[in-house]
Amino acid sequence: MIARIAEPAVSALAVFTAALVALPVLAIVVIAAQPAPGLWSHLVDYVLPLALRDTAALLIGVGSIALLAGAGTAWLVSSHDFPGRGLLLWLLPLPLAIPTYIAAYVYVDLFEPLGLVHRTLMLWLPPRDALALLPNLRSLPGAIFIIGIVLYPYVYLSARATFQLQSAEFAEAARTLGAGRWDVFRRISLPMARPALAVGLALVALETLNDIGASEYLGVRTLTVSIFTTWLNRGSLAGAAQLSCLVLVIVGGLIALERYGRRNAITEFSSESPRLTPRTPFTGLKGWLAFAACALPALLGFVVPLLFLLYQSIHRSSVTMDTAIWRDAFSSISFAALATLVALGLGLATILATRWRPGSWRAFSANIAQTGYALPGLVLALGLLSPVLTIDNALNTFAAWLGLSLPGLVLMGSGAAVVTAYVIRFLAVPTGFLRAGFERIPFDYDDSARSAGAGQITAMRRIHLPLLRPALLGAAIVVFVDCLKELPATLLLRPLNVETLATSIYQYASRGSFEDGALAALLIVAASIGPVAWLTRFSDIPQGPA
Repeated sequence: MIARIAEPAVSALAVFTAALVALPVLAIVVIAAQPAPGLWSHLVDYVLPLALRDTAALLIGVGSIALLAGAGTAWLVSSHDFPGRGLLLWLLPLPLAIPTYIAAYVYVDLFEPLGLVHRTLMLWLPPRDALALLPNLRSLPGAIFIIGIVLYPYVYLSARATFQLQSAEFAEAARTLGAGRWDVFRRISLPMARPALAVGLALVALETLNDIGASEYLGVRTLTVSIFTTWLNRGSLAGAAQLSCLVLVIVGGLIALERYGRRNAITEFSSESPRLTPRTPFTGLKGWLAFAACALPALLGFVVPLLFLLYQSIHRSSVTMDTAIWRDAFSSISFAALATLVALGLGLATILATRWRPGSWRAFSANIAQTGYALPGLVLALGLLSPVLTIDNALNTFAAWLGLSLPGLVLMGSGAAVVTAYVIRFLAVPTGFLRAGFERIPFDYDDSARSAGAGQITAMRRIHLPLLRPALLGAAIVVFVDCLKELPATLLLRPLNVETLATSIYQYASRGSFEDGALAALLIVAASIGPVAWLTRFSDIPQGPA
């Protein structure tokens, strides 16, 4: 009986998952289509010019820094041996553990007047001269630097996976024709890494577009910040929805550019020469220069923020301890854990539906389920608001019809809206991990189980799940940490009088007292370090002989 209903139930869950991910987008389109005389002309005249300019400049600037730092360091550690390389393999991805908004709060605190950098400069210079040397980080260039130096690992990880797997025959052929090391990199290694660079830059652009904490704090009026102010400060839900539609168009354009960047790209190894390119040793001054070039992004993106948070946490804890941090941590862990469990369940159902009975509509449902990550958190929150409130109102109407006491805001008040937003936004992670895991399980295993009389549930429980344990663990870790760091959706959908670690940090920074929230920031960073290190522990592949 259970075996007979398993396949229809899984298929229904796959359809439900696709509908859940598509719901916010449809809701935004419906809200944006509502009549609002004069609203669009106001947005075009006073909001869009500055928002589009800042958004375009931020995307281009952050992408440039991420490309330079990510591709450059990936090529150095993949193609060369030099002192400290082993340490850098672990350090270079770690800026992913620092949320962009935390990095912004840290660097502004460091470089503000009478901050640590200013006080240090005053040891050698007059106060006014020292002040003149401080960079203005509350600006578009400041935002480009801070966000870029935190997000470059997306490009680094994707580029490194390609650089270290390139066949040796191409570089050897170029060198026999007189090409130098730089020519090989520019004309062979870099073009072959184009698909990986396109994927990494697309992720950087999506994360930049999703950012609100850093951009707002640094005074950059991006489209995402404009949605936030239009909705909350001006009370215009329709205007925010119209701006959100524009953001969705930009997201679609970024995805199209990423696919265009991967067009006609062939990166397969030669069957006649499968040897990998050996690493060239750098010794002496060259080796230390290579180490410094790779260490600088990791130092700025991870080490400096981490040391600042450690110092402030120890200093503040010795003075006073805000017990609210443990309540906020409990809220963060509760929301993240529940969202992780739901996302894993829905992701497994989506992939199982295509595994058990492949079909076009099942494949379409799986593809839709993976698009949630492309939705900026603020846009997702806006799209969920109307459906969630509609369901709450329907529950209250039904309770009144039954003569019962009104339950109030069931979904909004319980945090279910926050969990739903997390599930939609990060569902692509377990779906991708499990898809890759199932691709390594031959269909012969399924056929053998059926020939032995085992049903689909038994095969899943005794064959699939044990083999998928690494994929499930990896997906759970990544989703949990991403939920802890998520700010925009949490900020707008959390219940009244409920704070998470991310929103608590945001509130401290908004009041100009980020140091008081340093411990909360350190907890998020500490929770993120392990997963980032876990994902990169097997990143170094032994190279063939020179």
